Amino acid sequence: MKAGDSTLIESFLDMMSAERGASINTLSAYRRDLLDFSGHRAGKGGCAKLATRDDIKFYLAVLAKSGVTGSTQARRLSALRQFFGFLYSEGVRKDDPTDAIDAPKRQRPLPRSLSHDDMDALIQTARTQAEKSAEGLRLLCMLEILYASGLRVSELMTLPLSAARSRDGFLLVKGKCEKERLAPLNNAARMAIKDYLAVRDEFLPASARRAHAERFVFPSRGAEGHITRRRCHQMLKELAVRANLDPDKLSPHVLRHAFATHLVEGGADLRSVQTMLGHADIATTQIYTHVAKDRLTQVVEEAHPLSKRRRKS
Repeated sequence: MKAGDSTLIESFLDMMSAERGASINTLSAYRRDLLDFSGHRAGKGGCAKLATRDDIKFYLAVLAKSGVTGSTQARRLSALRQFFGFLYSEGVRKDDPTDAIDAPKRQRPLPRSLSHDDMDALIQTARTQAEKSAEGLRLLCMLEILYASGLRVSELMTLPLSAARSRDGFLLVKGKCEKERLAPLNNAARMAIKDYLAVRDEFLPASARRAHAERFVFPSRGAEGHITRRRCHQMLKELAVRANLDPDKLSPHVLRHAFATHLVEGGADLRSVQTMLGHADIATTQIYTHVAKDRLTQVVEEAHPLSKRRRKS
């Protein structure tokens, strides 16, 4: 990769962090995508200043031919749009080569979810574990919060202790781009938090890291001061095995989908679900329209006079 590309990419990432509040995960994704495009142009000159519209179209065609999904292609094009828009605004380029390039069609699969019976099995198994150990109380607390509030795993792991001590039935969550939202808590989640906080000190490090770890609801003796996303995945998969469920079927993200799916099945509108999930764009929430359609069909079948007459006949 050309040194100029590397410098410009880092300048772009600095801007995204300082001015737009992009998270570490978002910045890492942008860096990977931009470096992939830069690597694709190896030997053809720098991508930042020399890439043309045809170069970008060819890059997307190569991705498609190699089997990269439409959603991944669209994400990489989005990163390029942001990057070249930045270069244009800074006067590094006199044009934006991503103009008039259509985004690849996204073939968005329906999200994996869990049935109500699956959730009942998980919660009951977690409650049994909670009766035996502090680790069980912690796991039950994590499960109840994820299912009651639909948090992203990164939001849960970095949740500040002050948020869990709120008594108004909501969590104040800082999501992507530092945007804050209120996430609901049901009675079961509030009770799980209360029981876990009584044993939380057992998970605090005794070393100099204690002051840092004390900030988080789920502290850890590790360098980050809180349980990692990877460890959270592992704990949930272990729970799935104990509940006689397929461990590959369970993850924090699947619980987030279960939260949204079960809300829509219960009659919640997509705008409300969008707010609770912290989606910036309603288009992201529209993956749940299949659930909403099924719900509307059921309502018509049960409530429409014509449907009732047909059932009688």
